[in-house]
Amino acid sequence: MRATRWLHQFLRRFPTTCEAAADVVAWAAALVLAMLVRFDLTFAQWERWNVALAVVLAAGFQLGAGYLFGLYLGRWRTGSFDEVASLAKSAVVVSSSIVVLGLAVPSVRLVPSSVGLAAGGLALLAMAAARYVRRVYADRLLRPRSATRRVVVFGAGEGGAQALRAMLRNPDSPYLPVVLLDDDPAKRNLRILGVPVVGDRHDLDRVAREYQIDELVVAVPSADSAMIRELSERALDHDVAVRALPQVHELFDGKVGLSDIRPLTEADLLGRHEIDTDIDAIAGYLTGQRVLVTGAGGSIGSELCRQIHRFGPASLVLLDRDESALHATQLDLHGRALLDSRELVVADLRDRERIFEVFAEHRPEVVFHAAALKHLPLLEMYPTEAVKTNVWGTYHLLEAAAAFEVDRFVNVSTDKAADPSSVLGYTKRLAERLTAWAATETAGTYLSVRFGNVLGSRGSMLGAFERQVAAGGPITVTHPEVTRFFMTIEEASQLVIQAGAVGRDGEALVLDMGEPVRILDVARRLVAEAERPVDIVFTGLRPGEKLHEVLMGRSEVDERPAHPLISHAPVPAIAPVDLEVLTQIPEREALIAELARLGRERPAGVDAAQ
Repeated sequence: MRATRWLHQFLRRFPTTCEAAADVVAWAAALVLAMLVRFDLTFAQWERWNVALAVVLAAGFQLGAGYLFGLYLGRWRTGSFDEVASLAKSAVVVSSSIVVLGLAVPSVRLVPSSVGLAAGGLALLAMAAARYVRRVYADRLLRPRSATRRVVVFGAGEGGAQALRAMLRNPDSPYLPVVLLDDDPAKRNLRILGVPVVGDRHDLDRVAREYQIDELVVAVPSADSAMIRELSERALDHDVAVRALPQVHELFDGKVGLSDIRPLTEADLLGRHEIDTDIDAIAGYLTGQRVLVTGAGGSIGSELCRQIHRFGPASLVLLDRDESALHATQLDLHGRALLDSRELVVADLRDRERIFEVFAEHRPEVVFHAAALKHLPLLEMYPTEAVKTNVWGTYHLLEAAAAFEVDRFVNVSTDKAADPSSVLGYTKRLAERLTAWAATETAGTYLSVRFGNVLGSRGSMLGAFERQVAAGGPITVTHPEVTRFFMTIEEASQLVIQAGAVGRDGEALVLDMGEPVRILDVARRLVAEAERPVDIVFTGLRPGEKLHEVLMGRSEVDERPAHPLISHAPVPAIAPVDLEVLTQIPEREALIAELARLGRERPAGVDAAQ
């Protein structure tokens, strides 16, 4: 045991010295073996001093060639293809040198040419074998010593191979991968690092029982949310915890480490669909421009600011009425938050005079309007407040944008504006229509962008569910069949930026968000992962709330001229004078009824029965 430990320490301290010595021994053995074969396993016809000289020369040539090709400089990982290629080059150089030297200087008479050539092949095999043994020995030393979690890995591609290496080549790894699953039938007999592929996703139930699996690792970085939900549901039936790899762009250098194997996030379960909006190719209109973002302290607004900041605008004005939210956004952007920049603007959209002051000072060329009141039940109780912010606040911005000749104006809307049924939906639809009106009155480009629920935003469903689980429950769900669309904050922000480049006047751009997700399924998954029992309580749909949201209204035409996943829907304009009636209705019910009439109004020539 002591000798083994000493050998291991010596190999670690002097790896290249050991490799060079092993290569010299390999050449000596190869030359002797080739001579024995050449002379029928006898020593009778040997010129022993010549063989000895050939061994010395081979050793010298190998050391020289090894340094030349990087074998003894620590350039290649032991046993890698690059190292084997360098070994082959060095063997060819040494073997050729011995043969050429023997032919060029007959008086030396080293060894027969056939021996020199055969010895090259034998030496290459011996040197490669020595490195293979060392690689296997090193890998065994790195195997987990006290792994407690038996793991099945889904995905036998590059992601799966990297996940296996991360788990099997870390002595402190808590994971012991025992089998692989992959949907590709061609990989059915594959083994990676000794771990076999034993089936596809449909075999997960059998594998979980047969191999006593504790965890499932989804090692497909490109897996969409539908695949992850399916695997998660199958795993939860057997109390198998689920982990996943990040998407490729989230990995450092594209390589998987043990710390990258993480629990599922809400984005994995609900919004993990790869949508390439090619933002870098189209966001050049922001570079060198004066940009203003309203609602800059909110979830969408702050992410918008982060995305815009990397394109180098001439100035980036952050407008919000919440000073603490502005503090947080500035800290994210600059790593400090002294609140000492005029580009941080505290203002309320309802204050028309203040908005004009801001535009007069900063003269924005591009405006992203992300400020709004958004909580549906509260706006049902206080519709006047929704009108003041979502309708008149938007109008004040549009007025100022027109007065100061803003080039592009992007209004951030919501899927609730499509066939609206709530105060939130009505007021956001009116904001879309006001934006379309401004498009007809100004020289710039004015449009809206519409999407569904945003994961991780303040007040989002997932955050509420997680807090309810942490408090011991119950989780409250409005209806067992209610569904919603989901997307990540990053996707939403990229769509908003792209809208400024590809959207046309008066349109609403809508992102294809895939299939809607049933909220009850999300609640059940969180309950299954909770450390203690949590109940689910149904509270009933709230006033104005839809059972199923839609992204496009019944009267809207779905056109996709710029991107296969982005729809362009024309929006009928409405003039501000047509909205003045809203200021004359003090009663809540009457105001909601008038909002419904205005919000549901269809463009001329569209059949209302559609």
